[in-house]
Amino acid sequence: MDLSRLRRHSLVATDLDRTMIYSRNAFSAHADVPTVCVEHLEGAPLSFMTTAAALRMQTLTQPAAVIPTTTRTIKQFSRIRLPGAPWRYAITSNGGNILVDGVPDLRWRIDIDAKVRAGGATLSEITAELRTRIDDSWVSKFREADDLFCYLVVRPKEVPAGFLAEWDAWCRERGWSASQQGRKIYAMPDVVCKSHAVAEVRRRLLESGELADEARTFAAGDGALDAEMLRAADYAIRPRHGELEHLNWTHPNLTITRATGILAGEEIINWFIKGSPPMPE
Repeated sequence: MDLSRLRRHSLVATDLDRTMIYSRNAFSAHADVPTVCVEHLEGAPLSFMTTAAALRMQTLTQPAAVIPTTTRTIKQFSRIRLPGAPWRYAITSNGGNILVDGVPDLRWRIDIDAKVRAGGATLSEITAELRTRIDDSWVSKFREADDLFCYLVVRPKEVPAGFLAEWDAWCRERGWSASQQGRKIYAMPDVVCKSHAVAEVRRRLLESGELADEARTFAAGDGALDAEMLRAADYAIRPRHGELEHLNWTHPNLTITRATGILAGEEIINWFIKGSPPMPE
């Protein structure tokens, strides 16, 4: 059976870090679980899945159109060797870039850049203001990502009280928002959103006939930057850890895993497979 010629009956949009893949620190509580490495950085192993999750991920790509959907930059995403690749579509930069067969879609990016300019402050204005609010006593790194947004790598216990709320309030008046995911604090334009990119990929897959008209959209994520994507999906799941767990975030379409850590990633894949109809004979 030529799977490439069959229409998928589900679209699965999944966040990666701390949803599908995990650093050693993120799964230290489950150190005895068999794992496979799916990312190296400068030759050193960096991110992992359970062995069972990796095997089932390959199974998932048969009935479903799987769309890796990450806040990582294109370069950071390219380090990952997620089971089931290569991907027809992938979403990086929190929705700011759509990769088609691994190549950035310039039309999508040009449109995003125009919307950012029309929507409020520029990246340079945001970074200039942010630099006046931080110092080395609690910030380890300051990064701009794909010329779209910026983030800090911080020492969480040393972040000044009230910083995030005050910074978010300033950003929201200018068409941006701020959120924290572990050691990273992001400043993101409102128009750079995973859910918008997922909707565009779904439209293209329907138009090309690669996705069935009745296909349902499933989504998974653990952070505030995933919330809109989860809300927009027909069915959504989040792990029992991370920023959304801390916020006690829920929605009528939402399932929350029983497991935490790397075992939650395995549970999410099993949930996707259970919800995706089998391929027709």
